[in-house]
Order: sequence, then C-alpha cells, then structure tokens
Amino acid sequence: MTNPTRAVEEFRLPDLGEGLTEADWVHWVVAVGDRVELNQVIGEVETAKATVELPSPYGGTVEELLVEPGQTVPVGAPLLRIATEDGPAEPAGDSDGPSRPSVLVGYGPGDAPQSRRAPRRISADAGRARDGDPPPARPDAKPGARKLAALLEVDLDTVTGTGRGGVITRDDVRRTAGHGDEPTAGHGEEPTAERPHSPAPEPSPERTTRIPVGGVRKRTAEAVSRSAFTAPHASVFLTCDATATVDLVSTLRASPAFEGVRPTALSIVTRALLHAITDEPSLNAHWDDDTGEIVLHHDVHLGIATATSDGLKVPVVREAQRLSLPRLARSIAEVADRARTGRSTPSELTGSTVSVTNVGVFGVDGGTPILNPGESAILAVGAISDRPWVVDGALAIRKVVTLSLSFDHRLVDGGQAGRALATIGAFLGDPVPMLLADT
Repeated sequence: MTNPTRAVEEFRLPDLGEGLTEADWVHWVVAVGDRVELNQVIGEVETAKATVELPSPYGGTVEELLVEPGQTVPVGAPLLRIATEDGPAEPAGDSDGPSRPSVLVGYGPGDAPQSRRAPRRISADAGRARDGDPPPARPDAKPGARKLAALLEVDLDTVTGTGRGGVITRDDVRRTAGHGDEPTAGHGEEPTAERPHSPAPEPSPERTTRIPVGGVRKRTAEAVSRSAFTAPHASVFLTCDATATVDLVSTLRASPAFEGVRPTALSIVTRALLHAITDEPSLNAHWDDDTGEIVLHHDVHLGIATATSDGLKVPVVREAQRLSLPRLARSIAEVADRARTGRSTPSELTGSTVSVTNVGVFGVDGGTPILNPGESAILAVGAISDRPWVVDGALAIRKVVTLSLSFDHRLVDGGQAGRALATIGAFLGDPVPMLLADT
C-alpha cells in the first residue's frame, strides 16, 4: 500500500479584484497545529472596500503563520503554510517558477470550480475540537473592533459588547484596554484617596490614544485627498420646501406596493436626482485623464454614502434609473445595511457614477461633500425640519431641507449644476406629477 504523499503548500494573498493591490490582515481564526479543511475560513483581511473572509484552498495541518494582525500585505505575499496529504510531490515554496496569486472566489477576475463549498465561520479552536464537541463561540465583534483588539493585544473573550445585540465595538475594546473616556489611575497603579496635607500631585502627561489607520479608513483618506486636489470642486446650494415629499412618504408607507420596505425622504431625493440627470447628463460622467475627454455614462450606478464603524463606505445601486420607486427604496436600504454590517463585497462598493450623502441623519443642515474619485457630482441632503416659510404671501411652518451639490467644474459648469439642483428642488416641492412622468 502506498503511503500518502506529504507536501507543504504555501497560501498567498489572492487577487481580491477591483484593482486592489494590498490588504490589512485583521486576525487569524486558526493557529499553528490546527487541522483545517478545504474552504475553511482561516482569517480576515480588510481592503479598501470591505472586510473579507479568506477560505483555505488546501486541507491539512497549519505549520506556520507568516503575517501578523495589523500588517499590510501585498497581493501574492505568503500568508501561511499548510502540510497536506496526497498533494504535489514538492512544497510550493521550492518552486523556481514565478508565483501567481490565487483568485478569491467571488472577488477576483476569475471563477473557481463550482464544486467548492462556501466558506463558513469557525472558531480559533475548531481545528482542535474533538468529534461531537462544538467549537467555542466566536465573540461577536465588528471587523474594526477585531482589528483594534489585535493591535492593542486585547482578548475579545474578555470584552463586554455594548453594541446592538451585544456586538463588540471599538469603544468596548478601548475601554478594556484602558483607553476609555472614564477617569483612570496612572498606568499600573491603583487609585488612592488623597491624604490631608499631602503635596499637590504632579501634572500627569497628556492622555492620548494612537490608532493605526488602515483598510477602509486609510483608503478613504487617500481617495478624498486625491479627489480634493485633482478635481476642481465647486458647490451650489438650495433650500426648498419639502412638505409635499414628507406627506408623500407617510402615504407610501401605508401602500401595499411598499410592503416590507420603509420608504424615506431619501428615496424621493434619489429619484429626483435621477430625474435631473436625464436633463443634465454631465452629472453622471467622469473625466478621462489619459485622453482629456468627458465620458458620459448611460447607466446610473448610484453611490449611497454610508457611515460605518470602519469608516465611510459607498455601496452602489446598479442601474438605478431602471428601478421603480419601491425597488429603489428597497435597494438603497439593502446596500446600506450590508455596508454597515460589513457584509458588502469589494465589487458592491465600487463603480458608482454619481453619489448622494444624507448628512441630515446627523442633525446638520448641509455641507460641501468631496467628490468620489471618478465622479462628476455628489448631492448632500440636509436635515428636514420645521421652519417658517412664505406660502402664497403668508408665513407658514413648513418642512424645509437644504440641498448642496458638489461638482467637478471640468465636466459641469455652474449653469448646469444650478439647473439640476433647481429640478431636484421642484421635484421635492411637488413630487407626484414628476414621479408619474418618470414611470
């Protein structure tokens, strides 16, 4: 009987697609000596677009972990080595040929064989668990919290989550590490009551926390800096009466057509933006630096700027101009929820042609948003609030909102931007006729 061939396979960071060339290693869920199965999740990386679970392309025993949490890893760099059986005769690391990074299923440019099972979440001790013994539960933590815990060397099993449903947040990790906002004693000392007539304490050094920046937040900073200094930004503003829009939203929520989805004023605003683009297509375009040409997009891939615990993400509603209002409302809610919960894939966070940001959810009236790289316009929606407004020559209390449209002045001039914003304002002031005209 022939003994199985034992080989050591080296797993390298796969091509994550969308032009991504590197990722930050968040954490391992396996350790040296663990037994892993094909497609078992071995760890997580954070890219410029999302946090991604990596499944193992080999089954075997983990021999060596080659990267540390918080480390930035280029595509093609080795991550770990796995001893396999019935594998190739030579270890992958001994090959003289050029290494070719593998492609992660669902993220890279190619597709893997369909016979592979979908990745599944496991605990760090899953490889050591005996048959019949369920692996210990993995702490429920946001990806950003996991990364910070690794950097601060905090065991997530010791952290009490205060997020929704007990989810561990970054603030929870900081508190456990002793970097919270509550007053603390000096490092390594127990607080003591001040004795009478004791000398005044020496001033303590400034209390600060340094947080390494990587992943989504690092790439967002790079992108907005590049956009701010390469595209000539300009902005126009409009304050308008949105009472009819607010009334319409209340009516739609009771409509059977919106069953299972909660329409919002943002749904109407995005429909108004799509309406304006039909008249001013330059808002849905980009500047080609190589040719010096304006490229008009025939489809509107609508970016929804979304604040998450990992930083700003812009999930995309594809071909938004083709969607009915109920489908548009549902799509906006779904992509935003996936982004907030860290479930978006890199492809879902790439490729927007125009964006909208709802700064009103933070209680502010407006702002001047920075363009997403490769776009010519972004619409900011302020808070809708009760304000005095003149209606038919008389003062009344109305639902009023401030809109601001930032644009790339190479593609859009002030007249085009002004007309587009006026169209959006008119839509919000009397949405029903324009909604009917769009159907």
